[in-house]
Amino acid sequence: MMKKLLIALLALMPMMATAQDNTWEKKQYDNGDTKYLAGAVPEVDGHVVFSTTIQAPGKSAQQIYDLLKGDFTELSTESNQFEQSRIAYEDPDKKQIIGNYQEWLVFKNKPLSLDRTRLLYNLIADCRDGEATIQMLRIVYFYDEERNPQTFKAEEWITDKYGLNKKQTKLSRVSGKFRRKTIDRKDYLFNRFTQLLQK
Repeated sequence: MMKKLLIALLALMPMMATAQDNTWEKKQYDNGDTKYLAGAVPEVDGHVVFSTTIQAPGKSAQQIYDLLKGDFTELSTESNQFEQSRIAYEDPDKKQIIGNYQEWLVFKNKPLSLDRTRLLYNLIADCRDGEATIQMLRIVYFYDEERNPQTFKAEEWITDKYGLNKKQTKLSRVSGKFRRKTIDRKDYLFNRFTQLLQK
């Protein structure tokens, strides 16, 4: 009897190990939202402003300005951009560039299901010798334009107050996807500019 019980327990051990692994994976997946939680969407004087300062050792303000102006222009012509995307302001003396962008932010794209929003934002670059400060701000969403048009400002939609649950432990069921994708887009853009300036 003991022998049969021992054999049965040994047979179950791989399954128990697998179950533990699955639990661990689930925890890891659940914790994948950490970067989107409290503090991930900064506010400055009541406005959502993402900002980064990128070091560009050995490059002059003019070189940095020229590089970013070229990339801001290239960004405006990419396939996800609307024709309204463009450089709206440039000051060669102050070494400042402002770009206006409208693009698709896609949440889900399957054969019979396309969920996306139009994302509007500004990029501002202030260039100095050896570095540039870039901001992403004035963020607005035009959602469900064809069926039930809705407009959301970032300040009323993706901040900690609106983009997270009350305990701030999870993304909000409704606006959480906007918060997640906006942060992902910001990360992509800031990484892109960092790679450009640090070549």
